[in-house]
Amino acid sequence: MRTFAYERATSLAQAAERASEPGAMLYAGGTTMLDLIKLGVYRPQRVIDITFLEDPALRTIEVAGGTLRLGALVKMNQAAEDATVKDRAPVLSESLWLAATQQLRHMATLGGNVMQRTRDTYFRHPDWLDLADGDAAEVETYGNTPYGDGRLTTVRQPTRLSAVLGTTETDTASYPGDFAQGLVAFDAVIEITGPDGAREMPFADLHVRPADKANEGDYARLAPGEVITAFRVPLSPALARSTYVKARDRASYAFANASAAVGLEMDGDAVADVRIGLGGVATVPWRAAAAEDVLRGGPLTEETMRAAAEAAFADAVTHEANAFKVPLGRNVIVQALTTLTRMEG
Repeated sequence: MRTFAYERATSLAQAAERASEPGAMLYAGGTTMLDLIKLGVYRPQRVIDITFLEDPALRTIEVAGGTLRLGALVKMNQAAEDATVKDRAPVLSESLWLAATQQLRHMATLGGNVMQRTRDTYFRHPDWLDLADGDAAEVETYGNTPYGDGRLTTVRQPTRLSAVLGTTETDTASYPGDFAQGLVAFDAVIEITGPDGAREMPFADLHVRPADKANEGDYARLAPGEVITAFRVPLSPALARSTYVKARDRASYAFANASAAVGLEMDGDAVADVRIGLGGVATVPWRAAAAEDVLRGGPLTEETMRAAAEAAFADAVTHEANAFKVPLGRNVIVQALTTLTRMEG
């Protein structure tokens, strides 16, 4: 493992300033950071620890002005167990409960969680850069494994973890998180502080799709030194009647093969509002707007649910290893919608 300097920030302003320097990384829970440093996936020169910052705005959950606000240093388990989150935004609570493990949820923060890098089977294996055992004519450049020095990983082909939505020919890594799907589905806004002051951004704009990357290492629209300080989620009837469904290889500590964060508001027999965010199948937290359009304003039946699920994956690009994600993703959407039809709201 390469050596690096460790600093414990005493203020948000100091953290932003130090993190803006070349080679610096923020530590906001660090539940996988040390592992990835050991493997050579992350190669920081300096790690800035912000977990000891005492600003209450970073650590509290509150409702104000029709908005649920969650500080970025709130722990995952704290948000998952919070009575207000469970009642007003169950999809967020459920997505956090289904992420990681109980031990990790007690360490990991919401801000750190959404900054997970896209990944696939090769993410933790920098040695895949060595093509000594492969035919160079059969490999492709794969552009989103974050080495910190801009290098690319070369792999044989997309794997079963690869995304089917939002991909390019050279970048099929999937976004692995769970919490983010609820944020993108319900129009969350993030509060950001950096060396140049504070600003806000729609959460949907945070992660960079492969086709929009100016540089191969781009993955989030944050300037050097910028720190996410909070998430604001507008409260709504659809958010109160929401759920998260996750299909994975095992019951705990596994990324989603396909997941859906779904909310529903009915007006009699018609769908007044519906929100669908998808995980495990896309290169970024994915809003299934086409699926929502199929349902909004019409009846909610088995037929319309299936039609919406079809629309969600109309633009999917698959390979032999990951083609199963399309029918699985459709079924996850239908399961979530079916669950919501049994809920009051």
